[in-house]
Amino acid sequence: MLSNILLEVAGSVGTLGAGIGAGIAAIGAGLGIGSIGGKAMESMARQPEMAGKIQTAMLIIAAFVEGAALFAIAVCFLIGGN
Repeated sequence: MLSNILLEVAGSVGTLGAGIGAGIAAIGAGLGIGSIGGKAMESMARQPEMAGKIQTAMLIIAAFVEGAALFAIAVCFLIGGN
């Protein structure tokens, strides 16, 4: 009886941890992409002739950040679901 209660509490804590981890991953991705965008806009303002290359690099890096965040969120939910 007590072991069932402990297993239920542990499952709830795991789900809570998965939610917190996913939230932190989303916040980190938002901050990273915001920083990338801000620095890219600053670079384009300083050197308008390089805007195309800067924009391409910005989009590639933003895609990598999004991919890492999605992977982190998936890992949080896979581990927390047990």
